[in-house]
Amino acid sequence: MIRTESEYAQAKLRLTSEKARLAKQRTQLRISGLTASEIKRVTDPIKSFYLQLQEEVQSYERLKHQKFQAIDNLRGFGHLLISIRIAQSISQRELAKRLDVHESQISRDERNEYFGISLERAAKVLDALGANSNAALRRDSAAATNRRLSRMHGLFSQVLSNRAATVVVRQHRHLMAATASAP
Repeated sequence: MIRTESEYAQAKLRLTSEKARLAKQRTQLRISGLTASEIKRVTDPIKSFYLQLQEEVQSYERLKHQKFQAIDNLRGFGHLLISIRIAQSISQRELAKRLDVHESQISRDERNEYFGISLERAAKVLDALGANSNAALRRDSAAATNRRLSRMHGLFSQVLSNRAATVVVRQHRHLMAATASAP
């Protein structure tokens, strides 16, 4: 993930040079007499790197235009914090000043995508970024619940007999239905 303007500038330069390198290599391989499928096999790793770099550049550009992706179950929260900082054109140095921490702490936190961040610390970062958060909790759809119960049955049946696992899952399903109908 590109996190700073200097990383973005370097990535743009690298993207241009990789594109030229890929074109040059294809030309040289064609001249050397390789078939199209051989050329593809040789250049696929370079093309894969180029496409990945291109996606990172495009992702950074989307963030600069404040286009965020939704997060699911808070797994992408750290990425979202970084995205907000980038979208607001706040440097890591500036965020560090606002939080009264060393810049290396912000760099380390972002490198780890704020893994294990406490809610209190997340609130401080959001405040420093001038952002607020909304959270919506929703119940799983019936299909999602059934998939989860199916996975549970598979896990339980590895430890218990198949019959015992079925009983546990039925009891869980019954409990879920009872809670869903409760006011």
